[in-house]
Amino acid sequence: MNDYKKTIGIEVHVELKTNTKMFSSATNGFGITANHNITPIDLGYPGTLPLINQNGVELALRAAVVLNCQINKEMHFDRKNYFYPDLPKGYQITQARTPIGVNGYIMIPLESGEKKIRIHDIHIEEDTAKSLHQEGHSYLDFNRAGVPLVEIVTEPDMNSDIEAMAYLEKLRELLLYANVSDCKMEEGSMRCDVNVSVSKTEKLGTRSEIKNIGSIHNVGLAINAEAKRQIELLEKSEKIIEDTRRYDEKNNQTILMRVKETGNDYRYFPEPDIPYLSLSDAFIKNVQENLPVMPEERRKTYLDGGISKINADKLIQNRELSDYLLNFSKINLVIASNLLLGDISSYLNKSNVSLNNTKLTIENFKQVVDKLEKKELSSKNVKDILNDLMEKECSLDEILSSNNIQNISDVSLLREIVLNIIKANEASVKDYKEGKDRAIKYLMGQIMKETKGSANPSVVNQILIDELTKL
Repeated sequence: MNDYKKTIGIEVHVELKTNTKMFSSATNGFGITANHNITPIDLGYPGTLPLINQNGVELALRAAVVLNCQINKEMHFDRKNYFYPDLPKGYQITQARTPIGVNGYIMIPLESGEKKIRIHDIHIEEDTAKSLHQEGHSYLDFNRAGVPLVEIVTEPDMNSDIEAMAYLEKLRELLLYANVSDCKMEEGSMRCDVNVSVSKTEKLGTRSEIKNIGSIHNVGLAINAEAKRQIELLEKSEKIIEDTRRYDEKNNQTILMRVKETGNDYRYFPEPDIPYLSLSDAFIKNVQENLPVMPEERRKTYLDGGISKINADKLIQNRELSDYLLNFSKINLVIASNLLLGDISSYLNKSNVSLNNTKLTIENFKQVVDKLEKKELSSKNVKDILNDLMEKECSLDEILSSNNIQNISDVSLLREIVLNIIKANEASVKDYKEGKDRAIKYLMGQIMKETKGSANPSVVNQILIDELTKL
């Protein structure tokens, strides 16, 4: 069974972060009372005319740019005709023949190195209403009808669950940082359909499509479950039939929804109520030049600044912390990242607040990092003043003063104190030389007691070891 090769292609629908819908003035928002954000256009009333949302086009173009696509400057919208209750017009407005972007790609990180995943196209379309099925009844919420989408279609370039999940993680990362979408799969703003086939030869096998998988993790599980099902059928010399399926998370298997006996005939034709759209060079250039700082540029800055790969990835995964670091051009990135990912993240999680909703100022953060670097503050000091840093509108000096923190950083003064403690504790010095670890802890305690906790522990520890080594 290991002789079979999986072939995987993915279609992702991503809702765009616009204020209004793609072709109407209704609000684009999640969690609103059902059938509240609607206009006659969204409900398909006769005589209504769609108007293009320019911001939706701009965000779709931004997505096409970060996915390295060729841009179609001349575009039109098409009608995709089919009947379903969630589609009151009887057709969906989409881009069948002139997608905004074609022939793109992204590079995904794998243990064996990077792999190129080709993007066949990215096109703009409107979302449908949301269907709800409860207690034998079906309900429709038209708040989602007309919400701007881009559909991103790959070539069948992936061959494992690992590659598919890496692609989706990378895609999500790019779209988040480009401010195209919030990509919240739990809210349906990023939805995945996966095509899976298996074969022992270079000829592709018959594919099955798995619709609307609810998480990136489940995409990997669904791929493996579907591949297992197909291999078992082929091993019994049974024929694979092209079909559409869903993933049953509870039983870890794919379930048949419908068989694709014939190709879908959507009778595409150009949308007659929307003029052809021309993107000027200036419009495209403006989008290209005004992208936010993207993940790879940030990751390179972090790694070049000495941040570990693990911490660099953690920063990229936390957009708020990553954006906060953009405020600083000259700062010790290692200390700054450790502070953000450590004590500050712990505070944010416990308090259930975002960094932007705290009182932590850019000036105070920079001063804390600089003082840590100069060993004028210790990590214990930071823990002691953290609540004040995050909750009070005070300068760092005021916070240190109110907490009675005034570290001794004069090395000559500290060395004198250390020598006095060594002289007064000959028994502990003897224990240290005999390899008893607790001795140095005792000596450190005596020094901190003598300085009333105002000495920097790391500086004191180094001086103490230096002096003990000389004896």
